[in-house]
Amino acid sequence: MKVSILSGIFLSAMAVHSFAADNAIFSYKVGRIEVHMLVENQGPGNTSILINPDRAALDRYIPGGTYTSEVNTFLVKTPDRIILVDTGFGRALFDSMKTLGVEPAQVDAVLLTHLHGDHIGGLERDDKALFPKAKVYLAQQEKDYWIKPGTGNSAAKALAPYGSRVETFRPGELGAAIADLLPGIKAIAAFGHTPGHTVFMLESDGKRLLIWGDLMHAELIQFPVPDQSVSYDTDPLAAAAIRRRILAYVAQNNIPVAGMHLVYPAIGTVTAAGNGYRFTQAE
Repeated sequence: MKVSILSGIFLSAMAVHSFAADNAIFSYKVGRIEVHMLVENQGPGNTSILINPDRAALDRYIPGGTYTSEVNTFLVKTPDRIILVDTGFGRALFDSMKTLGVEPAQVDAVLLTHLHGDHIGGLERDDKALFPKAKVYLAQQEKDYWIKPGTGNSAAKALAPYGSRVETFRPGELGAAIADLLPGIKAIAAFGHTPGHTVFMLESDGKRLLIWGDLMHAELIQFPVPDQSVSYDTDPLAAAAIRRRILAYVAQNNIPVAGMHLVYPAIGTVTAAGNGYRFTQAE
């Protein structure tokens, strides 16, 4: 049964779809894998992040000029591991984990979609690893781009306490035969938002879920107009191209998706609609 949790109180999923609050949790099953979407924060977004938006599309899809912006992480429980996909800012994350009965020391692995601050902020505090036993996995291409000797940037600082527990991989191509990164989890290249941006496919008992990181930031316009990129994208054209490719793939294969900037419950299904797509939230 899929439930949502807000400050420890169980609510119906429909009851909080528009509730702007931290510490919201939406739980979802993928075969024998449990997926818990954890809301780090939620607030108004601004269309100023959109690159050269079409005015007619803006008026149609975001007529007020603002939309709901959200930052999410995902806690994944497989039959033999506890895994985090991204760590958000590290603000509400630990309270949400506590609500689920999970301590930081129980986390076996942290999978990083990329190294932007709102995805790695929960990795360390005061130069100490906040997940003392976890291995941290990220794409080699992402590490190569952000971690330069002597730069001392925030990405390097976030990874440093994990030392040899940082493991890199080269994500596979969408639709190709890919070996599991961890049992039931495949890493797939989605370069564009950043040079090593990675999405993760979960699979169990014939069920799948694609956790797609930052494939989109403003869902109200980016589902119907997938070519719309944002100023956060390192390569806006590549980001638009992979967004269209992934949207087509999940729609054709009926694969539910989950996103770090989709709005609560941040999990749902994609269907083709004209030249774009329609997103239906999970319940």
